[in-house]
Amino acid sequence: MRVAVVEPYLGGSHASWALGYQAHSEHEIVVLSHTDRFWKWRMHGAHVTLAQDLEAEVEENGPVDVVVGSSMLNGAGFVGLARRVLGSATFVVFMHENQLGYPLSPRDRADLTYPMINWTSMAVADLVIFNSEFHRTEWFDEVPRFLRQFPDYQQQSFVPAVRERSLVLPVGVDLRRFDGVARSENEAPRILWNQRWEYDKGPGELAAAMQELDRRGVEFELVLAGEQFPTDPDEFVSLRAELGNKLIHYGWAEPDTYVELLASSDIVVSTAHHEFFGIAITEAVYAGAFPVLPNRVVYPERIPARFHDKCLYRDSAGLVDRVLWATENREAARAVAAIIGEGMATADWSVVAPRYDEALTAAATAG
Repeated sequence: MRVAVVEPYLGGSHASWALGYQAHSEHEIVVLSHTDRFWKWRMHGAHVTLAQDLEAEVEENGPVDVVVGSSMLNGAGFVGLARRVLGSATFVVFMHENQLGYPLSPRDRADLTYPMINWTSMAVADLVIFNSEFHRTEWFDEVPRFLRQFPDYQQQSFVPAVRERSLVLPVGVDLRRFDGVARSENEAPRILWNQRWEYDKGPGELAAAMQELDRRGVEFELVLAGEQFPTDPDEFVSLRAELGNKLIHYGWAEPDTYVELLASSDIVVSTAHHEFFGIAITEAVYAGAFPVLPNRVVYPERIPARFHDKCLYRDSAGLVDRVLWATENREAARAVAAIIGEGMATADWSVVAPRYDEALTAAATAG
C-alpha cells in the first residue's frame, strides 16, 4: 500500500514521527513536507503547496492509497485542492497536538483560526489518530464549548461522528538506540531536563526546584539538554551562573552525546504544562532514569498507577520532595525506573509501526 505522509512542519517530534514511520513501516511511505519554520503560516498556507507536491508525486510514481496529514495541516483545504489526484484515497489526520489545548505564550492572544483548522481537518478525515487518551479526551471535552462561540450552524452534531472514527496510537520512538549502552555510575545523583526550552515546559519551576536543592546542600549534578531557541529562558541563564560545576551539560546535545547523557542520568524531571505524549520523558525513563513528573496532562496515563505517589507531584514542594527521595534512595529509585522503563518499550517503532500499518490498512479497506 502507498501512503503519503504530509507534514507541513518537519522538525522536532513531527520529524521523528514522519521519518520514523517511513523507516519502519511495511507500507511504501512517501513524506511530503515543508521546513519547521513559521508555524502559523504553515497552518494557514502549507496545504496549497503540499497539494501541488502530492500531484507531482502521483504523476511521477502513481496513486496513493492513504494520505496521513499532521495536526499542522489544513486538512480540509488540502483535500479540496488535491481532489483531482486523491480519487478514493483515504484521508487520515494524526494529532500531535491541538490548538485548543496548547497553552498560549505571554506574547500571544487567543485566536480561533487555529483550532478551527484542527476541527475542519478532523471533520473531513476518514480516521483521526490521537497520540494519547488524555489528548483525545481533552479535545472532545473542549471542542463543543469551542463551537458554541460561533453565532449559528455550530456543528455540534458532527462531534460524536468524528469521535467515533478516532483512535489512540502512541508516537513511535527510536528506543532501540539506547539498548546495549552501558549505564555509567556517578558519585552524585544526576538530574536530567531534556525538554524544549520554552514557556509551556515550565523552565522557571525547574530552576526554582534546583535552586532549592542547592540551598539545602544536596549533592547532585544537572543536565540541561533539549531543543533551544534564540533566547534561553532567563531562569536557565541564572541557574547556569549559580550552579557552577554542578551543571555538567547546558544546551543542545548531538545524538551520540544525548544517548550518553540519558544513560548516565539517575532522575528525569518535567515541569510541563503542555504534554500530549512526552517523547523526551519516554526516552529518559527507557534509558533508566527515575521520573519525577507533574500530576497533570498526559503523565498520569504514562506512569503505572501504583507508582503515581512516588513519581507524580502536585506542587513545587512535592517536586522537591520526590527528587530528594530519589537522590537519597538511589537503588530503590533505580528499581522503580527499571519497571516503568519496561512499559515504555511499547512506544518503540518496532511495536508501534505495525499498529499504524494495521490501522491504515483497516481504514483504507473500510472505505
